[in-house]
Amino acid sequence: MPDRSGLGIVPVQPYFQGMSQPHDLPDELPLFPLQGAILLPGEILPLNVFEPRYLNMLDDVRNGGGHLGIIQSRSGSDPERPALAATGTAGRLKQWQETGDGRYLISLVGVSRFRLAAELDRQTPYRVAKADYGPFAEDRLPRGELEGDREAFLQKLQAWFKAEHLTADWCSLQAAPLAKLVDQLSMSAPFPSADRQALLEAQGPAERLRLMQALLDVGNGGHTGGTLH
Repeated sequence: MPDRSGLGIVPVQPYFQGMSQPHDLPDELPLFPLQGAILLPGEILPLNVFEPRYLNMLDDVRNGGGHLGIIQSRSGSDPERPALAATGTAGRLKQWQETGDGRYLISLVGVSRFRLAAELDRQTPYRVAKADYGPFAEDRLPRGELEGDREAFLQKLQAWFKAEHLTADWCSLQAAPLAKLVDQLSMSAPFPSADRQALLEAQGPAERLRLMQALLDVGNGGHTGGTLH
């Protein structure tokens, strides 16, 4: 599987800067399965891509509409053709860089979640799906403020980081809007794949905050990464 590396990619070339409108989202979406990685709307996911089939996919994406689907693969399934989660996120290729050893360093910006309506039979080395964006129309709306007890959440988070022996830039965390903080933690904190998927599929920011608090409570109770139900 491609390996995620770093929190940013520089220097890179900008790509498809003006695209993210709802009518740009393709019905047929190339799929990039990743276990333990999700992309949320409005957030950035950097990737280090080296597998030939996904290099081929990125060439096609760059020559096409600029979108691909990030979707979790299920553990225990065939690594060559893993079973996939029911929900992923369409990402727009924002930046890319070709390395001297044939890899692509890219960054994607999340546009909208989608339901995996069906996999399509296409003559490509990568998988292609029919994407249903209907259940997630709110993803293309401006992100509003999230109501919640920010200080209580930060206290839970600080205790969880300590229990997990993690470090953080607390000045940045304290300055970030609560909705953005929750979304970035959903993507970057070391939660199990099932918990990440639950956070991805949450109906909205308030539900994602509630699930995040439940995870932190489980972790602070002496268990690492309990599974959400």
